[in-house]
Amino acid sequence: MTTTTTTTTPTTSTKTDAPKQNSQTSDTWTLYGKTFESRFLLGTALYPSPQSMLDAITASQTDIVTLGLRRQNPANRDGQIIWDMIQQTGCTLLPNTAGCKSAKEAITLAQMSREIFGTNWIKLEVIGDDYTLQPDPFALLEATKELLSQGFAVLPYCTDDLILCQKLAEAGCEVLMPWGAPIGTGQGLLNKYQLGTLRKRLPDIPLIIDAGLGAPSQACEAMEMGFDGILLNTAVAKAQNPPQMAHAFGTAIQAGRAAYKAGLMLKKQTASASTPTIGQPFWHQKK
Repeated sequence: MTTTTTTTTPTTSTKTDAPKQNSQTSDTWTLYGKTFESRFLLGTALYPSPQSMLDAITASQTDIVTLGLRRQNPANRDGQIIWDMIQQTGCTLLPNTAGCKSAKEAITLAQMSREIFGTNWIKLEVIGDDYTLQPDPFALLEATKELLSQGFAVLPYCTDDLILCQKLAEAGCEVLMPWGAPIGTGQGLLNKYQLGTLRKRLPDIPLIIDAGLGAPSQACEAMEMGFDGILLNTAVAKAQNPPQMAHAFGTAIQAGRAAYKAGLMLKKQTASASTPTIGQPFWHQKK
């Protein structure tokens, strides 16, 4: 594993003290004691250039961005450039343990991230399968318990398995991040029944859909189901126009959240005419 010994002094985000004023929503939420306005969390990998990444972050109006320590490259300082740009945005940094395949490896990388970036927040990833990049539930739970005991604010990337999510919550996680589909597939919400079950059975814990979304409509649907936020990377970074796609996702997330708060109509098996008397406007009907 290649790491850097950057001497950059981490800056403290001011998002909690002075939330960004977003004219399209005033619906704040709290994660590990920090309050945010945007429910869109954006990754910083795979963009065609650092400037494209920065433009996408700005267009998304996100408050939280993720960054993997493995991206730090002391040979050409690409990682330092990205880190400097992220600091300029004022967004809260969520380091991740992407690429780790064991609890021990993830714990070590989390400790290094805390020292380098100056934050106890960590997006915990422990991959168990190289083909689907599915999280290893056993190693994930092991690493979660250890990092929580060390004072980390753990946001675990997990599957939509109810039992695993319950155990992560029981261990002390204040946020869970179940996948919608395998990372980078763009398949959307593959198991809506299971995701709906998670939302119903864990009503008091923030749930963020993480991974597998490919279109803004999919993010909107997840928010309509009552999920609290969306974390994605590939769908924006690999779009033909990343900043424009970031804006599209941000708008879709806001729309889905607004629809959920408004209350969707109940689905029916039979048709129900909106005008009771066929062909006659309601104002012509006798009372």
